Amino acid sequence: MSESEEQEEPQITSEPEEQEEPQFTSESDEQEEEPKIKRGLDAQGESMKELIEYIAKSIVDEPDEVKVDDETDEEGLLTLKLQVADEDKGRVIGKQGRIAEAMRALLRVKAAKASARVRLEIV
Repeated sequence: MSESEEQEEPQITSEPEEQEEPQFTSESDEQEEEPKIKRGLDAQGESMKELIEYIAKSIVDEPDEVKVDDETDEEGLLTLKLQVADEDKGRVIGKQGRIAEAMRALLRVKAAKASARVRLEIV
């Protein structure tokens, strides 16, 4: 046997791919999707809260004292209230407020992606 007889060429078979049919939505379907958007915004608010909590716990000496509360007013403004131990307030605020401003900048980015408004208060 020669080398060419020992090596068999792989056979390529092509089967037609199934294409998905486009799905059309009616007006009633659109109305059902509105609550999903609101839930997505709540989830986005939760992730903003977790982000601030993570950053604060990474900075402070007493991470067990970090607490983030959230409030939403009638205008849709999400207010995150960050509470830390009295000794750690300086660490969270930073020199000339730079750390606090950096946290606020991160929140603005996440809020812009979610088309929301957010405020950070350090209490």
